[in-house]
Amino acid sequence: MSRKWASRTIILFLIFITAMYWYLFYGADTTIPRALKGTSADPAVFLNEREQEISMEYSKIRNFLFFLSTPYEWVVYIMMLLAGVPRFFERWAKASTNKSILQNGIFLFWISALTLLVTLPLNYIGYRLSRSYNISTQTFPSWMKDELIGFWVNFGLMWIVLTVLYWLIRKYHKKWWLYAWILSVPFTLFLMFIQPVVIDPLYNDFYPLKDKQLETKILQLASKADIPAEHVYEVNMSEKTNSMNAYVNGIGSNSRIVLWDTTLEKLSDNEILFIMAHEMGHYVEKHLYFGIAGYLALSFAGLWLASGIMEFLIRRWGRTFKISSVTNLASFPLFLLIISILLFLSSPISNYVARYEEMRADTYAIKMTKDKEAGIHSFQELTRSGLSEVNPPFLVKIFRYTHPTMLERIQMLENWEEKK
Repeated sequence: MSRKWASRTIILFLIFITAMYWYLFYGADTTIPRALKGTSADPAVFLNEREQEISMEYSKIRNFLFFLSTPYEWVVYIMMLLAGVPRFFERWAKASTNKSILQNGIFLFWISALTLLVTLPLNYIGYRLSRSYNISTQTFPSWMKDELIGFWVNFGLMWIVLTVLYWLIRKYHKKWWLYAWILSVPFTLFLMFIQPVVIDPLYNDFYPLKDKQLETKILQLASKADIPAEHVYEVNMSEKTNSMNAYVNGIGSNSRIVLWDTTLEKLSDNEILFIMAHEMGHYVEKHLYFGIAGYLALSFAGLWLASGIMEFLIRRWGRTFKISSVTNLASFPLFLLIISILLFLSSPISNYVARYEEMRADTYAIKMTKDKEAGIHSFQELTRSGLSEVNPPFLVKIFRYTHPTMLERIQMLENWEEKK
């Protein structure tokens, strides 16, 4: 039975990636609508032929890697289970110590280390791709350092999750998912609170914006929007990337307005103010809190579904997966597999909501700044620096895009006077 599962898994994986390769490289239509030819949304207007060609190449390969890596992760978990690797690590952990919390840590470390080892080649390909297309400026030692930091941060957080989750599963066999969701609410809010001041600085250096005149303009814009901000932070991303970004993150007293130094280098003050007005639009319209509510709603449904699916799979194919009960630590990779699939399947919904909120923030920015040209040029520069597709394939848009396409964003600004 295990061999049948393994062979079928590999066959389905190969069929899927072959179909996605054909779709992305040959089947999808990414041409600009005739009505928009020659407008500011047409990449031929603001990119030269070589830049257009590179952008199309990079986008296709990057999108293919996304659709390759997601099911690849599922294959890794399935093969682990079929080979009995989680059961072996669980026995090893129990033989090493009598303390359950340490058993959890030992088990999780080896599962996490094996997963990192198996997925590292694809991650490295993604890194080399961005380097070859001059998106990434990061050296290999720096990239590897970030990978290891990510490993240990995730390990620490997952150790807490694993320990609490399996304590609940053993104590409340039927309703563990509900209590897990209830505990996830304060845990999620706590992580969002500490992220700007604890987690983010592990990867990059943050410091107050050096351009004090620009900071004054941004804070004046924030004051106009009734946003309680005292500082604007700059982050040194130029040592890692040539792309641009700006964001507001955190909650409560730890919320921060952050600009990448690449954004400061490549955009004018008016364009930066438009970008910051967009970010302030998220704050004013309470998108952060809607996002938290949406995440908690999805996690409620996800945990409920995961509990039922786990029970069914273990009852039906427990021997095949080398799992005798959901209470076994060996069932954790199955839990991760189910959650990953559910997240992927729900991403079109969450991405649609995110794109709606981003368009609302764009609308807020143009209303606040009344500078259409600054908005259009900033989107054109974002496209150039990130080698983004202006009009991506449909499946790429619904599964990957948390922002409207550049075609939609620039077109909205072009039509602003008419809408107004």
